Amino acid sequence: MIIVTGGAGFIGSNLVAALEDRGITNLVVCDTLGSDDKWRNISKRELRDVVHPDHLMDYMNAHAGEVQAVFHMGAISATTERDADAITQNNFTATRLLWKWCAAHNVRLIYASSAATYGDGDAGFVDNDAPEFLAKLRPLNPYGWSKHLFDRRTARIVRDGSEPTPPQWAGLKFFNVYGPNEYHKSEQMSVVCKLYPQVMAGASARLFKSANPNYGDGGQIRDFIYVDDCVSVMMWLYDNPGINGLFNVGTGKARSFKDLAEAVFAAADKKPKIQYIDMPQELQAKYQYYTQADMTKLRAAGYDKPFTDLEEGVRRYVQDFMSQSDQYR
Repeated sequence: MIIVTGGAGFIGSNLVAALEDRGITNLVVCDTLGSDDKWRNISKRELRDVVHPDHLMDYMNAHAGEVQAVFHMGAISATTERDADAITQNNFTATRLLWKWCAAHNVRLIYASSAATYGDGDAGFVDNDAPEFLAKLRPLNPYGWSKHLFDRRTARIVRDGSEPTPPQWAGLKFFNVYGPNEYHKSEQMSVVCKLYPQVMAGASARLFKSANPNYGDGGQIRDFIYVDDCVSVMMWLYDNPGINGLFNVGTGKARSFKDLAEAVFAAADKKPKIQYIDMPQELQAKYQYYTQADMTKLRAAGYDKPFTDLEEGVRRYVQDFMSQSDQYR
């Protein structure tokens, strides 16, 4: 049995699809579905069970001898969420319980961290899991802090041997992910997903003006990564149970939001039209102008597949999914 928490979410549902493509049928999704169309993310999958997060530990205890691996993608992932108690409970405390359970039952654990742990990037974007290095990072919001808190606890456990560890553990610092099955994420959707309807309606793509003199309007840059590449890394970890640690999951090649917008226009076969709008005041003090994953560590561990270029990833997303009557994987 493989359990994917957040398995009806964006990255999780794409992972479930890849596991099913492998011929794995003993798949369990743990998630909340709500009353919107999030259920469509898993509507094509063959699943053993769908478990509400409130019942996950009871379910795992009932099937302790069957669980081989847990992919923990579930979290409150909104960078704008301000309920720090809820974030801490979901992103730190619940993950700690999973860690302890997997260690006690000899079950592999691969979990989602985030590039938000790096804060404004002043300390760099190197996936060093030494406690001393992690102590230097300053996340900018409660979401990034909660992920960082768990990374720090994990690093300390591994360094000091203060608790048992799962037989395999890996924390993945996902950068700016885009791709199919993110449509339920509202304001947390990727810029590609937000821009496409504007482009198809004949409107200008709206990007933030820059409030930083070092970057032009639309010149803010991110490490945009197609979701298929994130899934590929997770499947590689699944195939290599001896690999442990914190790892960046980006392309290692940052691109501007202007590049991204132009790629959407090109994929839609439209002439680029870009309008720059003021950045909301509440974002300006906590805005990252530059992120770029250092991919040295993952490459050194043996992951050698190329990452999808921005233009190709956007083309696939637009032409294979968003422009189709069925947009779901």
